[in-house]
Amino acid sequence: MYSETLCHSSVAQPTGAALNSAHPAAIAGAGAPLLSVVIPVYNEEAGLGALFERLYPALDALGLHYEVVFIDDGSRDRSANVLSAQFERRPDVTRVIMLNGNFGQHLAILAGFEHCRGQRIITLDADLQNPPEDIPVLLAAMDAGHDCVGTVRRDRQDVAWRRWASRAMNLLRYRLTGIQMTDQGSMMRAYGRNIIDLINQCKEVNTFIPALAYRFARNPTEVEVGHEARHAGESKYSLYKLIRLNFDLVTGFSEIPLQVFSLLGIVVSLLSGALFVLLVVRRLWIGPEEGGVFTLFALVFLLIGLALFGIGLLGEYIGRIYQEVRSRPRYLVSVILERKR
Repeated sequence: MYSETLCHSSVAQPTGAALNSAHPAAIAGAGAPLLSVVIPVYNEEAGLGALFERLYPALDALGLHYEVVFIDDGSRDRSANVLSAQFERRPDVTRVIMLNGNFGQHLAILAGFEHCRGQRIITLDADLQNPPEDIPVLLAAMDAGHDCVGTVRRDRQDVAWRRWASRAMNLLRYRLTGIQMTDQGSMMRAYGRNIIDLINQCKEVNTFIPALAYRFARNPTEVEVGHEARHAGESKYSLYKLIRLNFDLVTGFSEIPLQVFSLLGIVVSLLSGALFVLLVVRRLWIGPEEGGVFTLFALVFLLIGLALFGIGLLGEYIGRIYQEVRSRPRYLVSVILERKR
């Protein structure tokens, strides 16, 4: 038997002080699993069978009470059917949340966070690029007292441009936000229940979960994990989506771009004023001059480009404010497959 939920509902979360003092088992609820593995799925029909064959044996070998929470993010292939069949095979440890549309990887993970029950939560992609067999490495780091465990992919199997872009964005993100993540693109991460409850209190529409968790973590760390070529299908992140994701990261955690552009505007204004004074002095001293039209055009185009860039940057912030103030649901849950308790 499984229960169906037709709409998303949220419950009040404990305050930060309560989270820090309460035991994880009390926060997660009596009889809650020790471990929740949250996996967003979007058009992964071809690779889900291989994921099941490796994930469940790896988790069974831990000897822990666990649950696997799959979130189908509006897949257009048969991913939802494959997940339903897996629920029928392993209903004791499998839960499936089906969203009413494609809301994006991070919002799908947030849906999983709001429904998972474990004291420790691990996020994992469904493409098998991060081996499930490395889950004990993250748990060992949590046993050592860390409440947020990031991962660094060893011998990345991505194409060259993705590796170069990742390194560049890691450096830019650190300079702008101060958030230290060696490999921000790796979504195989582990979080304590206290961090998940704090994340669930945030109702941001545009966010970057690893960075948000880092803000809340008391003792974060990173560990190395393996990295494999995608088992089947292709990446859902195009270059455009990667750029949008990094815009969410920068604008969601830093006002430095606005401050830098404000300083740039002051500098350009001072230089423009100095140039105007210079031109007036030259006209009075030397007299009218011919030529200089192309130089003038170059200066005008430079100023127009800076203005358009500033308008676009400001628009990114305003657009995110607009999305927040509308207070629309971040996602809609159509069905939850789980064993009744």
